[in-house]
Amino acid sequence: MTVRLPLFPLNSVLFPGLVLPLNVFEERYRAMMRELLKTPEEEPRRFAVLAIRDGHEVAPSAPGMPDPTAQPDRGPAAGFGPDPAKSFHGVGCVADAATIRERADGTFEVLATGTTRVRLVSVDTTGPFLTAELEELPEEPGDEAGALAEGVLRAFRQYQKRLAGARERSLSSTADLPDQPAVVSYLVAAAMMLDTPTKQRLLQAPDTASRLRDELKLLRAETSIIRTLPSLPASDLTRGPTSLN
Repeated sequence: MTVRLPLFPLNSVLFPGLVLPLNVFEERYRAMMRELLKTPEEEPRRFAVLAIRDGHEVAPSAPGMPDPTAQPDRGPAAGFGPDPAKSFHGVGCVADAATIRERADGTFEVLATGTTRVRLVSVDTTGPFLTAELEELPEEPGDEAGALAEGVLRAFRQYQKRLAGARERSLSSTADLPDQPAVVSYLVAAAMMLDTPTKQRLLQAPDTASRLRDELKLLRAETSIIRTLPSLPASDLTRGPTSLN
C-alpha cells in the first residue's frame, strides 16, 4: 500500500512522536499549508518530512554565487536539482499538523507531530509544491526489544546527567520516561545530540531492537566523550527546534 502526501524536505530528521514547529515563509510551502487547511479539522492534516541528503532547505531568493547575475531557481523543486528524489533520504516520517495558523503577512506558524515512518517511492514536481508517493513502514519489535529498552533508558539517564553537568541525581525518574520499546527508541534518537546521517540511520533501522542496540553503543560512546567536555544544556526530549522551512 502506498499513499501520496505533500512533501516538506528539512535539514533534520523527524521521528514518530517528535513535535515539529515550523515557520513557513516560502511560497511553495505556503501553498502546501493553504491546501492542508482545506482538510476538515476532524481529519488529519498530513504531510511527509524527508531529511535532505543533497540540497538546500531554503531556496536562494537572490542572485547566486559565484555569478552574482545568476538567477535563483523557482518552483516546487528549487534547490534540489533535476531529480529531487535523489536529493532526499529514502526513509522519512509522516507529520500530522495539529495547528496551522496563517499570519497577516501570509506566512504560517505550524505545529506538527511525527506519526509513521514511510519509504519514498517517487516525487512529483508538477504542482505548486512537491508531493511524494510513499510506502508506510511497519515498526517490527525485533529480538529482546524490552530488555534493550531498559538498558537504553539507564544509559540515557547517564547521558542526560553528563549533558547537564549533574553528578548526584538523574534528570528524569523512571516515571518521566516511557517503557514501550519503540517509543523509547524514537525518543532517545530524537533527544541525542547527533548529526543528521546518524539520526537518519536510526530512523531507518529495520526494527526496534536494532535501533536500540545502535543507540546503546552511541550513548556509551557519547557519554564517555562528554566527560571531558564542559557542561552542556540538556536537550528537550520531544520538541525539535523551529525550522525556518
